[in-house]
Amino acid sequence: MSDQAAFWDERYKGEDFAFGTAPNEFLVSQAHHLKPGLRVLVPGDGEGRNGVWLAEQGLIVDSVDVSPLGVGKARKLAQGRGVEINATIADLLTWAWPHNAYDIVAALYIHFFDSDRPKIHRAMVDALKPGGILILEAFRPEQLELQKMHRSGGPKTADMLYSKAKLAEDFTGLSILHLEEATVELAEGHRHSGKAAIIRAVVQKPG
Repeated sequence: MSDQAAFWDERYKGEDFAFGTAPNEFLVSQAHHLKPGLRVLVPGDGEGRNGVWLAEQGLIVDSVDVSPLGVGKARKLAQGRGVEINATIADLLTWAWPHNAYDIVAALYIHFFDSDRPKIHRAMVDALKPGGILILEAFRPEQLELQKMHRSGGPKTADMLYSKAKLAEDFTGLSILHLEEATVELAEGHRHSGKAAIIRAVVQKPG
């Protein structure tokens, strides 16, 4: 087992869900992009809260995570909710990303070092069909201070945190439909709880 898989297995052990079972609020706010029958990829879906919600909206869901324990809990969550997801165990850095396969990619709180981030974001875009939509929410550098005060989660190093400048550069040549920095009150399980500094983006691949 890789170090990353072991790290996340440790986070996901136990009966409870580290980030809860409710979907990300920003994802829900973008429901106008979602239609039954669309294909969606949820990379880094962890215990499946977002992938399962998308399946409940009638989308065809591929959920991918490095943690065997997380993927197992995602499958169990889907079964309990009466929906199907295709949940796969894979390291996103080495995974054979599909090309032109998805109508939507939902990237919620998946962070990569600056050395890997542009490559991963390019893989997300390449995975979209022409005209496809990427929905992203992540922490920004200001979170380093807020996580100390509020225990609201996120990476502990600045080169894993995202800014408007980084995202604008990663998604050059695409239509940026939405890009904002915000401070919010997170209520996503015990690991995302409290005041947090976040960034949100909606990006469209040229049709």
